[in-house]
Amino acid sequence: MKLKLLSILVAASATTNAFAAEEEQKTWEVTSEVGAIITSGNTETTTLKGGIKVLHNLENWNNEYKLDGIYKEDEVENDDGTKEKQRTNEKYSISAQGNYKLNEKHAHLFIYGSHVSDYFGACRSESVISAGYGLRLLNESNMKLNAEIGPGYKYFKYPDVSEEVDENGNSLAGEYEGEVIALGKVDFSWKISDNARFTQLVSVEYGDTNTKTRSETALLTKINGSLQMKVAYNITNNSDVADDKEATDTETSLTLVYSF
Repeated sequence: MKLKLLSILVAASATTNAFAAEEEQKTWEVTSEVGAIITSGNTETTTLKGGIKVLHNLENWNNEYKLDGIYKEDEVENDDGTKEKQRTNEKYSISAQGNYKLNEKHAHLFIYGSHVSDYFGACRSESVISAGYGLRLLNESNMKLNAEIGPGYKYFKYPDVSEEVDENGNSLAGEYEGEVIALGKVDFSWKISDNARFTQLVSVEYGDTNTKTRSETALLTKINGSLQMKVAYNITNNSDVADDKEATDTETSLTLVYSF
């Protein structure tokens, strides 16, 4: 009888662990992010930021789809003293990545594609496609470090008012260019506690025309089971920009993140 009872308890424990593993690895995982800053009075500004990330976990593939956008208006004073609202930032990005799992633990091959439309950036639009190899370098219970590297191709367009010129001195404003690039990405995650998590993402797109480096440092704190608050600091640096553009853009954001 005791042996039979012990067998039942072991089977029940194994079943519970199996269900827990299934809950941890859902087939579909969707995360949405939204934030807004609206001021009035002496200064009027409107800033809207949002995004959605979808993870699709299959037997041999882990796929990721992302959509992000930011829109900002500021009140400016004209030469005649009148005030009006003007768009000062508008940027949208979409990306998709498929990761094919290898036999080696936590290693994968990836294919990646993205498009960015930026009305005030160093480039008016950018499209990137790449493929390569990814590996988990650190796999602790509370810390994960992943890295990816591979070749790619970037097709981009300078702003219509760009001061960039080609080797013959002709203006590149509004013109499309393309080049082979090398991509690298490092993604770090640290679970500080059950209610707090720190993330650091750094990516580099290296090309002969321009090298683009992006960094996001973020802290997420859990409000309840599905809702989190996210504080993030983003840096984007381009090695080659027009004379009327800054090489480095920064963004500090406070958003709510909902997972379902």
